[in-house]
Amino acid sequence: MEIRIVRPGSKAARRSTADHVEKTHDTGRKELPITPVGREQLKNIMNELNDLVGLHSVKKLVFEISAFIEIQKRRQQEKLVSEPLVLHMIFRGNPGTGKTTVARILGKLFREMNVLSKGHLVEIERADLVGEYIGHTAQKTREQLKKASGGILFIDEAYSLARGGEKDFGKEAIDTLVKAMEDQKDNLILILAGYNQEMNEFIKTNPGLKSRFPIHIDFPDYTIKELLQIADLMLEKRQYQLTPAARDALKRIIELRTGKGYEHSGNARLVRNLIEKAMRRQAVRLIGRDEITVADLMQITDDDIEKAHEVLRVNQFTKKENYL
Repeated sequence: MEIRIVRPGSKAARRSTADHVEKTHDTGRKELPITPVGREQLKNIMNELNDLVGLHSVKKLVFEISAFIEIQKRRQQEKLVSEPLVLHMIFRGNPGTGKTTVARILGKLFREMNVLSKGHLVEIERADLVGEYIGHTAQKTREQLKKASGGILFIDEAYSLARGGEKDFGKEAIDTLVKAMEDQKDNLILILAGYNQEMNEFIKTNPGLKSRFPIHIDFPDYTIKELLQIADLMLEKRQYQLTPAARDALKRIIELRTGKGYEHSGNARLVRNLIEKAMRRQAVRLIGRDEITVADLMQITDDDIEKAHEVLRVNQFTKKENYL
């Protein structure tokens, strides 16, 4: 994990200071103090982040970023030299490790801190940016940038934009994004997300990318204990309970699906799919009964979990998503 802030004395810092002396930003958001109501909202947002299972290093870095923004705003209010806020980010990690969830929380956080006007999240992938003919890609990319204006543009599997070589239209998308990062620097944050190694290679494909994304956040895989915690929270929220045998079955499946050969199929997404399918299997099991108690309605059995896992295994090999 790394975070790099533009330092005093650099070209970017001198430009930012000059802009601040001559005029405020067009939006004026960075100059606004945070009201008591805003502070309560900020507290609620940080509580939402802290309530997430695991992600300790991610939470620490988000706190550092929010503290840095607040201090720079106070320095501006006192007419002191302030650092330019460059908040474009790289998220590295496997699927199901909380990247999209944290991005949504960041959007709300930056809105309350008057960094973004809306704070909404627009989540896209290569197909939403890359066109089929010359000029089409720039048009599609600008449309997505327009949708994300005032918020966060989150590009999943961003490394796929550079996989087609020099003649691929993905390069045109990257060039359009880089230009927008400068043109809309006061009201747009770009987050590029993907697997660790692939994102590292992607950054190397364009010399300008690394300097434009000063914040790199690594999302570690969840531990078995954390995945079980996530399952417990999901069940509690939906008022379901695992039998002891069902919990043992769930733990055994998680251990299997996060082990060798399943490096990219585990994490929270696996748990969510298992629980949701187990709930549907429970419904099928109960629907034919004449009498159903409250305990029956709440209880997930080991058979429900095992059948849910069997559906996942079938879907994995057939590439189909069955309802049950």
